[in-house]
Amino acid sequence: MKSLNQVTISRSALEHNYLICQQLAGGAAILPLVKADGYGHGQLDCARIFAELGAAAFGVAEAVEGERLRKAGITQPILVLAGTLASTLLSLVEADLTPVLVDASFVSELSRLAGKLGRNVGVHIKLDAGMGRQGVLPEEFATAVQAVQRAEHVHLAGVMAHFPMADERQSESSAEVLRTFIATTEQLRQLIPEKCCLHLANSGGLFYVAGALFDMVRPGIALYGYYPDGAAGRAAAEPPLLQPVMRFTSRVLQVRQVPEGKGLGYSHLYTTSRPTTLAVLPVGYEDGYLRSLSNRGAVLINGQRAPVVGRVSMNLTLVDITGLGTVQAGDEVVLLGRQGQEEITADDIATWMETISYEVLCLFGNLNERHLVA
Repeated sequence: MKSLNQVTISRSALEHNYLICQQLAGGAAILPLVKADGYGHGQLDCARIFAELGAAAFGVAEAVEGERLRKAGITQPILVLAGTLASTLLSLVEADLTPVLVDASFVSELSRLAGKLGRNVGVHIKLDAGMGRQGVLPEEFATAVQAVQRAEHVHLAGVMAHFPMADERQSESSAEVLRTFIATTEQLRQLIPEKCCLHLANSGGLFYVAGALFDMVRPGIALYGYYPDGAAGRAAAEPPLLQPVMRFTSRVLQVRQVPEGKGLGYSHLYTTSRPTTLAVLPVGYEDGYLRSLSNRGAVLINGQRAPVVGRVSMNLTLVDITGLGTVQAGDEVVLLGRQGQEEITADDIATWMETISYEVLCLFGNLNERHLVA
């Protein structure tokens, strides 16, 4: 038996978005980010589709995600982007994963383990070019590169950095990060004899920062159909537009009539101002439909928006369907996606939740039954 709450993932939309990113990359290799279970879209399904389309590598946060991809038959390089600990190095080498080094502390141990297994491990160094979160500072860069060069069973395969404000078009921060990245990586000509892969652009860098392509780009949110700057980005974009990949639906559990002056749900957060027709939905914060959507969110029923009324609870949500025509138990409800001519996007929901589309997609995709469709 299936849950009444279902997430569907569109293969055709994934393919469409990948091709848009590929065109913008202008020949740079594509490293799709499939961390966080593919931003809630299904890591394995998404990786297989992107591999078929020519993805050069993949990005995950933790080694365990990379191991999962290897077991599923993914053969491309898999970068472990969030760093690693000594306790995970052996598994990382055994699964042929590519560590992203945020400092040089594990280089010697990594080389020892790689030698023990008869491997030579390529690593990428993460440069803190302005993100301020992780990585080697510019003044530490040469020392980190030299530490890798001295290690017998490790070699430098790439250098990366990350934009903190690439979702802001014409950001001076992005321009400064780009300048720092270029100036710092120019040292590689004197430090190592061979060329290594340089990569900086996330989705925002790919779409909005001129000169940020280098050898490889790392799109994430764009692959899943959303612009880094949300609804404003979609409004400003030129065709072809990115296509949202995820749709989240439920079913009407009950239709009921209540009188004027009726308090609804926990805390009676909403009181009816007229005789009201309500639809009860079997969805709540357990499913990622957060309490912050109380009296703020909306769903689609009969191709029309129905506002959320009262407190969203763990498993139940009320919506006002007065005047929306005939609605019956079992009718489809769209929480995210299109129904008829109306659409609710992750950007809409993010506005109501006071967050970003990334969080909405991860919540819905990771907390509900999910299926890949054509």
